[in-house]
Amino acid sequence: MCERVSFSCKHELNHFISNSVENLYGTRFGGGMRSWRWYLSRVMRLFLRWFRLCLRRGRRKRTNRVRDLWNYGTVLMKSLYYNALTNSDTVLDCVFEPIYWLVDNMTRWFGVVFVSLVITLTSSIVIIVYLCVLPIIFSTYPLHWILWHLCYGHWNLLMLVFHYYKAITTCPGFPPQEKSDIPTVTICKKCIVPKPARTHHCSICNRCILKMDHHCPWLNNCVGHFNHRYFFSFCMFMTMGCIYCSISAKDMFLDAYNAIESSYQTPPPSFTREEKMLHKSLVYLWVLTSSVSVALGSLTLWHAVLITRAETSVERHINNRERTRLKLRGKIFRNPYHHGILNNWRRFFGVEKRSDWLTRVLLPSAHLPHEDGLLWDCPAYRNNTVVI
Repeated sequence: MCERVSFSCKHELNHFISNSVENLYGTRFGGGMRSWRWYLSRVMRLFLRWFRLCLRRGRRKRTNRVRDLWNYGTVLMKSLYYNALTNSDTVLDCVFEPIYWLVDNMTRWFGVVFVSLVITLTSSIVIIVYLCVLPIIFSTYPLHWILWHLCYGHWNLLMLVFHYYKAITTCPGFPPQEKSDIPTVTICKKCIVPKPARTHHCSICNRCILKMDHHCPWLNNCVGHFNHRYFFSFCMFMTMGCIYCSISAKDMFLDAYNAIESSYQTPPPSFTREEKMLHKSLVYLWVLTSSVSVALGSLTLWHAVLITRAETSVERHINNRERTRLKLRGKIFRNPYHHGILNNWRRFFGVEKRSDWLTRVLLPSAHLPHEDGLLWDCPAYRNNTVVI
């Protein structure tokens, strides 16, 4: 339409110029001589007419461009928020999307800081144990207790370091990006690829994770199918180690705390610099290990409950919503991946025979999980829902 209007304006302007030139020269050569004022008026009139047509053409172009930009912006805004299935949850997700983006990026960046913090704090406890606690144990405890502390302490430290290293470095598992014959349950709206069962998208890793539990900033890694066992074992052995340190150093902590409190007396007792550092180190050890044992112990118990139910942290919320929805319809929800309490633990740890409880659970082992994370063995006698 703009080209049509532009063409008509050009045609009108050219027609006017040609007529004006014909009138001008025709009058000059065929109609007699005119005065210079008449020629000047004709030129000025021609210029004014040309200027008016140019303004009209520019106004039309400007109006059409503004209208096109307005229509484009309207379509763009409608494409951003229009959705036939829009509800309050979708609106809230859109409103909080900048906050989610900020949290995801901060978590990705702080993951390295959190891993360094775990290594630093754990190393500080180990150093204090070797420099402060073990000399006291060697000098005051009987032989059988010394052997117990040496054996249990080093075994716990070995299991802790091994599982933390494996939890950080092991890939949680990703679904195949190319086309395959693996059964899928849905399409990821972020990756635009098929998702197998129990697979969820991690906004921090920006990838789909097989049997995703959560993204752990203390690992700087997702907890998925192939490192879930390492994560839980690390939490379990870290909790056991903290409880062991806090119980073993309880009497030492009380003596060190009383010694620090006595320094405020008049006159203060005469402690050497090494003794003061020893007292502060023992207080630091007991406070840190006791706090971690309570906080991390609660998390470990929660994950133990989830393993008992054959659920992940994500599936826990999904199953609760599904359980509530089916309850209103007179049905009961049953987890299709639940094989029984003991079998759930065996499948989680990859135990196939009795000796595996020793070689795969109580000793460092890098064996693979029971399933591949793409296909799941569901009990044939169980259905997702049954009528009450």
